[in-house]
Amino acid sequence: MGGSHERSAAYGPVHGLLPADTTEDVRTRGADVSRQIAVLPVGSHEQHGPFLPLATDTLVACAIARAVAGSYPVHLLPPVTISCSHEHAAWPGTVSISSVTLHAVVRDIADSLCRSGVDTLVLVNGHGGNYVLGNVVQEASARGERMALFPAPEDWEAAREHAGVVTSLLTDMHAGEIETSILLHTAPEVLRPGFETADHVSDDRRHLLTTGMSAYTDSGVIGRPSLGTAEKGRELLASLADSFGAYFSLLTSDG
Repeated sequence: MGGSHERSAAYGPVHGLLPADTTEDVRTRGADVSRQIAVLPVGSHEQHGPFLPLATDTLVACAIARAVAGSYPVHLLPPVTISCSHEHAAWPGTVSISSVTLHAVVRDIADSLCRSGVDTLVLVNGHGGNYVLGNVVQEASARGERMALFPAPEDWEAAREHAGVVTSLLTDMHAGEIETSILLHTAPEVLRPGFETADHVSDDRRHLLTTGMSAYTDSGVIGRPSLGTAEKGRELLASLADSFGAYFSLLTSDG
Protein backbone atom coordinates (compact mmCIF):
# COMPACT_ATOMS: atom_id res chain seq x y z
CA MET A 1 0.00 0.00 0.00
CA GLY A 2 1.56 3.25 -1.11
CA GLY A 3 4.63 1.53 -2.53
CA SER A 4 7.69 3.73 -2.58
CA HIS A 5 5.66 6.61 -1.23
CA GLU A 6 5.16 4.99 2.19
CA ARG A 7 6.43 7.36 4.83
CA SER A 8 8.03 6.67 8.18
CA ALA A 9 5.82 6.52 11.24
CA ALA A 10 8.33 8.87 12.83
CA TYR A 11 6.81 11.67 10.77
CA GLY A 12 3.39 12.99 11.55
CA PRO A 13 2.37 11.09 14.70
CA VAL A 14 -1.24 11.63 15.68
CA HIS A 15 -2.58 12.45 19.14
CA GLY A 16 -6.29 11.69 19.15
CA LEU A 17 -7.69 13.41 16.07
CA LEU A 18 -4.89 15.95 15.90
CA PRO A 19 -1.60 15.62 14.03
CA ALA A 20 1.34 15.97 16.43
CA ASP A 21 3.81 17.26 13.82
CA THR A 22 6.36 19.84 14.78
CA THR A 23 7.42 22.47 12.28
CA GLU A 24 10.62 20.48 11.78
CA ASP A 25 8.57 17.41 10.84
CA VAL A 26 6.81 19.46 8.18
CA ARG A 27 10.09 20.88 6.89
CA THR A 28 11.75 17.45 6.75
CA ARG A 29 8.84 15.76 5.00
CA GLY A 30 8.68 18.52 2.42
CA ALA A 31 12.39 18.42 1.62
CA ASP A 32 12.30 15.34 -0.60
CA VAL A 33 9.06 15.73 -2.55
CA SER A 34 8.37 17.43 -5.86
CA ARG A 35 5.14 19.03 -4.66
CA GLN A 36 3.78 19.91 -1.23
CA ILE A 37 0.35 18.32 -0.60
CA ALA A 38 -1.82 18.92 2.45
CA VAL A 39 -4.73 16.68 3.40
CA LEU A 40 -7.71 18.26 5.20
CA PRO A 41 -10.32 15.97 6.80
CA VAL A 42 -13.80 17.52 6.72
CA GLY A 43 -16.32 15.93 9.04
CA SER A 44 -19.54 17.06 10.69
CA HIS A 45 -21.32 17.18 14.03
CA GLU A 46 -24.66 15.50 13.43
CA GLN A 47 -26.86 12.72 14.69
CA HIS A 48 -25.91 9.16 13.80
CA GLY A 49 -28.70 7.37 15.57
CA PRO A 50 -28.55 6.28 19.23
CA PHE A 51 -25.36 4.21 18.92
CA LEU A 52 -22.82 6.24 16.89
CA PRO A 53 -21.45 9.58 18.14
CA LEU A 54 -22.28 12.98 16.70
CA ALA A 55 -18.63 13.19 15.60
CA THR A 56 -18.86 10.04 13.43
CA ASP A 57 -18.20 11.79 10.12
CA THR A 58 -15.19 13.56 11.59
CA LEU A 59 -13.84 10.28 12.97
CA VAL A 60 -14.32 8.62 9.57
CA ALA A 61 -12.71 11.49 7.65
CA CYS A 62 -9.75 11.46 10.03
CA ALA A 63 -9.37 7.69 9.71
CA ILE A 64 -9.25 7.98 5.92
CA ALA A 65 -6.84 10.92 6.07
CA ARG A 66 -4.54 9.02 8.45
CA ALA A 67 -4.54 6.04 6.10
CA VAL A 68 -3.55 8.35 3.25
CA ALA A 69 -0.87 10.11 5.30
CA GLY A 70 0.53 6.77 6.39
CA SER A 71 1.18 5.80 2.78
CA TYR A 72 2.09 9.03 0.99
CA PRO A 73 4.31 12.03 1.85
CA VAL A 74 1.52 14.51 2.58
CA HIS A 75 0.95 17.01 5.37
CA LEU A 76 -1.95 15.90 7.57
CA LEU A 77 -4.08 18.78 8.86
CA PRO A 78 -6.47 18.84 11.83
CA PRO A 79 -10.12 18.29 10.87
CA VAL A 80 -12.93 20.67 10.18
CA THR A 81 -15.45 19.30 12.68
CA ILE A 82 -18.65 21.23 11.92
CA SER A 83 -20.06 21.51 8.41
CA CYS A 84 -23.36 21.43 6.48
CA SER A 85 -25.69 19.07 8.35
CA HIS A 86 -28.96 20.94 7.90
CA GLU A 87 -30.85 17.80 6.83
CA HIS A 88 -30.28 16.44 10.37
CA ALA A 89 -31.62 19.50 12.20
CA ALA A 90 -34.59 17.57 13.62
CA TRP A 91 -32.28 15.67 16.00
CA PRO A 92 -30.74 17.27 19.11
CA GLY A 93 -26.99 17.69 19.12
CA THR A 94 -26.67 18.44 15.41
CA VAL A 95 -24.77 21.66 14.65
CA SER A 96 -24.33 23.21 11.19
CA ILE A 97 -22.64 26.09 9.45
CA SER A 98 -23.74 27.52 6.12
CA SER A 99 -22.32 26.32 2.82
CA VAL A 100 -20.98 29.85 2.29
CA THR A 101 -19.06 29.62 5.56
CA LEU A 102 -17.64 26.18 4.77
CA HIS A 103 -16.61 27.42 1.32
CA ALA A 104 -14.84 30.39 2.91
CA VAL A 105 -13.10 28.28 5.56
CA VAL A 106 -11.67 25.88 2.97
CA ARG A 107 -10.60 28.75 0.72
CA ASP A 108 -8.87 30.50 3.61
CA ILE A 109 -7.04 27.29 4.53
CA ALA A 110 -5.94 26.77 0.93
CA ASP A 111 -4.71 30.36 0.67
CA SER A 112 -2.81 30.12 3.95
CA LEU A 113 -1.16 26.88 2.90
CA CYS A 114 -0.11 28.39 -0.42
CA ARG A 115 1.56 31.30 1.35
CA SER A 116 3.67 28.81 3.30
CA GLY A 117 4.68 26.87 0.19
CA VAL A 118 2.03 24.12 0.18
CA ASP A 119 0.31 24.62 -3.15
CA THR A 120 -1.88 21.49 -3.29
CA LEU A 121 -4.84 20.62 -1.06
CA VAL A 122 -6.85 17.40 -0.83
CA LEU A 123 -10.22 17.56 0.94
CA VAL A 124 -11.12 14.25 2.58
CA ASN A 125 -14.88 14.53 2.99
CA GLY A 126 -16.65 12.42 5.59
CA HIS A 127 -20.16 13.87 5.17
CA GLY A 128 -22.30 13.46 2.07
CA GLY A 129 -24.18 16.69 2.71
CA ASN A 130 -21.08 18.83 2.09
CA TYR A 131 -22.04 19.35 -1.55
CA VAL A 132 -20.27 22.72 -1.62
CA LEU A 133 -16.86 21.06 -1.39
CA GLY A 134 -17.27 19.93 -4.99
CA ASN A 135 -17.80 23.55 -6.00
CA VAL A 136 -14.73 24.64 -4.06
CA VAL A 137 -12.59 22.13 -5.96
CA GLN A 138 -14.15 22.99 -9.34
CA GLU A 139 -13.53 26.69 -8.84
CA ALA A 140 -9.96 26.16 -7.65
CA SER A 141 -9.16 23.93 -10.61
CA ALA A 142 -10.60 26.49 -13.03
CA ARG A 143 -8.20 29.06 -11.55
CA GLY A 144 -5.28 26.74 -12.23
CA GLU A 145 -4.84 25.68 -8.59
CA ARG A 146 -4.25 22.08 -7.50
CA MET A 147 -7.04 20.73 -5.35
CA ALA A 148 -8.93 17.43 -5.13
CA LEU A 149 -11.91 15.94 -3.32
CA PHE A 150 -11.49 12.41 -1.94
CA PRO A 151 -12.94 9.80 -1.86
CA ALA A 152 -15.09 9.86 -5.00
CA PRO A 153 -18.13 7.53 -5.23
CA GLU A 154 -16.03 5.24 -7.41
CA ASP A 155 -13.43 4.99 -4.65
CA TRP A 156 -16.12 4.10 -2.14
CA GLU A 157 -17.57 1.50 -4.49
CA ALA A 158 -14.16 -0.11 -4.98
CA ALA A 159 -13.61 -0.10 -1.22
CA ARG A 160 -17.06 -1.58 -0.61
CA GLU A 161 -16.37 -4.45 -2.98
CA HIS A 162 -12.86 -5.01 -1.63
CA ALA A 163 -14.06 -5.15 1.98
CA GLY A 164 -17.04 -7.39 1.28
CA VAL A 165 -19.56 -4.76 2.35
CA VAL A 166 -22.98 -6.19 1.56
CA THR A 167 -25.02 -2.98 1.53
CA SER A 168 -25.07 -0.88 -1.65
CA LEU A 169 -23.92 2.74 -1.51
CA LEU A 170 -27.53 3.82 -2.14
CA THR A 171 -28.86 1.87 0.83
CA ASP A 172 -25.87 2.58 3.09
CA MET A 173 -26.73 6.24 3.43
CA HIS A 174 -26.20 7.09 7.11
CA ALA A 175 -24.95 5.27 10.22
CA GLY A 176 -24.94 2.01 8.28
CA GLU A 177 -22.54 -0.79 7.48
CA ILE A 178 -19.62 1.32 6.25
CA GLU A 179 -19.50 3.90 9.05
CA THR A 180 -20.11 1.27 11.73
CA SER A 181 -17.33 -0.91 10.30
CA ILE A 182 -14.78 1.92 10.17
CA LEU A 183 -15.50 2.90 13.77
CA LEU A 184 -15.44 -0.72 14.94
CA HIS A 185 -11.93 -0.88 13.49
CA THR A 186 -10.58 2.54 14.53
CA ALA A 187 -12.56 3.61 17.61
CA PRO A 188 -14.70 0.76 18.96
CA GLU A 189 -14.93 2.44 22.34
CA VAL A 190 -17.24 5.16 20.95
CA LEU A 191 -19.99 2.78 19.81
CA ARG A 192 -23.00 2.28 22.06
CA PRO A 193 -25.06 -0.90 22.22
CA GLY A 194 -27.87 -1.16 19.71
CA PHE A 195 -26.29 -1.05 16.27
CA GLU A 196 -26.88 -4.79 15.96
CA THR A 197 -30.67 -4.23 15.77
CA ALA A 198 -30.91 -0.75 14.23
CA ASP A 199 -31.20 -1.57 10.50
CA HIS A 200 -33.53 0.66 8.53
CA VAL A 201 -33.75 0.91 4.72
CA SER A 202 -35.21 3.84 2.77
CA ASP A 203 -33.81 3.83 -0.76
CA ASP A 204 -36.26 6.31 -2.31
CA ARG A 205 -35.14 9.64 -0.85
CA ARG A 206 -35.93 11.95 -3.74
CA HIS A 207 -37.31 14.70 -1.48
CA LEU A 208 -34.46 14.63 1.05
CA LEU A 209 -33.28 18.18 0.40
CA THR A 210 -36.82 19.50 0.92
CA THR A 211 -37.94 17.40 3.88
CA GLY A 212 -34.70 16.49 5.63
CA MET A 213 -33.83 13.10 7.07
CA SER A 214 -36.79 12.97 9.46
CA ALA A 215 -39.13 12.15 6.56
CA TYR A 216 -37.25 8.89 5.96
CA THR A 217 -36.18 7.64 9.39
CA ASP A 218 -37.33 7.92 12.98
CA SER A 219 -34.09 6.64 14.50
CA GLY A 220 -31.74 8.65 12.26
CA VAL A 221 -30.34 5.48 10.70
CA ILE A 222 -30.61 4.65 7.00
CA GLY A 223 -28.63 1.51 6.29
CA ARG A 224 -27.69 -1.83 7.85
CA PRO A 225 -25.28 -1.23 10.74
CA SER A 226 -25.86 -4.80 11.98
CA LEU A 227 -23.58 -5.97 9.15
CA GLY A 228 -20.62 -3.86 10.29
CA THR A 229 -17.38 -5.52 11.41
CA ALA A 230 -13.94 -4.30 12.36
CA GLU A 231 -12.39 -6.40 9.59
CA LYS A 232 -14.54 -4.66 6.98
CA GLY A 233 -13.44 -1.32 8.42
CA ARG A 234 -9.79 -2.27 8.10
CA GLU A 235 -10.23 -3.37 4.50
CA LEU A 236 -12.25 -0.29 3.59
CA LEU A 237 -9.42 1.97 4.74
CA ALA A 238 -6.78 -0.16 3.01
CA SER A 239 -8.66 0.09 -0.28
CA LEU A 240 -9.14 3.83 0.04
CA ALA A 241 -5.43 4.33 0.72
CA ASP A 242 -4.67 2.36 -2.45
CA SER A 243 -7.18 4.41 -4.43
CA PHE A 244 -5.46 7.61 -3.34
CA GLY A 245 -2.44 6.61 -5.40
CA ALA A 246 -4.13 7.84 -8.58
CA TYR A 247 -4.83 11.21 -6.94
CA PHE A 248 -1.25 11.48 -5.72
CA SER A 249 0.09 10.78 -9.21
CA LEU A 250 -2.28 13.31 -10.79
CA LEU A 251 -1.53 16.06 -8.26
CA THR A 252 2.24 15.61 -8.44
CA SER A 253 2.49 15.37 -12.22
CA ASP A 254 3.82 18.25 -14.28
CA GLY A 255 1.04 17.98 -16.83
